Amino acid sequence: MLLLVPADPLRSRRPEPHFALEATTAREAGVPVAVVDHDALARGDAHAALRQLPEETEAVYRGWMLRSERYAAFADALAARGVTLRTSAEQYRRAHELPGWYAALGSVTPATTWTLGDGRDAFDQARAALDSGPAVLRDYCKSMKHHWDEAAFIPDLADPEAAWAVARRFRQLREDDFVGGFVLRRFERFTSAEVRTWWRDGRCVLVGPHPDTPDRPPAVDPDLTAVAPLLAGLGLPFVTVDLALRDDGEWRVIELGDGQVSDRPSTVDPARLLTPLLG
Repeated sequence: MLLLVPADPLRSRRPEPHFALEATTAREAGVPVAVVDHDALARGDAHAALRQLPEETEAVYRGWMLRSERYAAFADALAARGVTLRTSAEQYRRAHELPGWYAALGSVTPATTWTLGDGRDAFDQARAALDSGPAVLRDYCKSMKHHWDEAAFIPDLADPEAAWAVARRFRQLREDDFVGGFVLRRFERFTSAEVRTWWRDGRCVLVGPHPDTPDRPPAVDPDLTAVAPLLAGLGLPFVTVDLALRDDGEWRVIELGDGQVSDRPSTVDPARLLTPLLG
């Protein structure tokens, strides 16, 4: 097993500081670590991103988010060197982009519609499919929740011009990072901070706080009874699932993401994640 992490832009043979502790933890456990040039990956030059790597080995990536097509190129470049990513390009896309996982988790997550592209007609069709009431806007990969009132929250889907104004602002803020299309999710009211759970081959291996609230560990562990069999059915090797407690007492899935590019809260010991991941 090999752990791949982004290189420090200023010292290319060393791990990027954000992932240095995970790299050190892996090495101390006897797992080799190699660095990759994330900037080269992000601009589509996967071969330039790779330095000397062990041959004929399986690898796990822990790094910054990559667009699905960039990850696919990364996987191909590694394969040409005899290195196989545990998470295939197809699996990464299913975990990384909401349309890839929504059908499997529809019963435990807010009702959702989406578009292909950023056109107004498609947006209005998706909006109408959810009828009226409040909703949250995002694209296939990310929301702009830090711009809540102007680019995330839609007070009433029945107001087409107000809804489109939020969508326009969201599209403007996302710029070249916009992925896939608009995603509209029925607004639900939650009474807890989000909890980040980590899953290896369909089994939950770690429960902890969300990176946005690292000092707020869950008061109680989420009830995963409904979620666990759905996650197992997805057949994804390494994912995170963020959950929150709805005001009726039900745990709901807020987000599923590929675990390789999901941030580890600073208050979570890296060994708690890497031991089950790299074993």
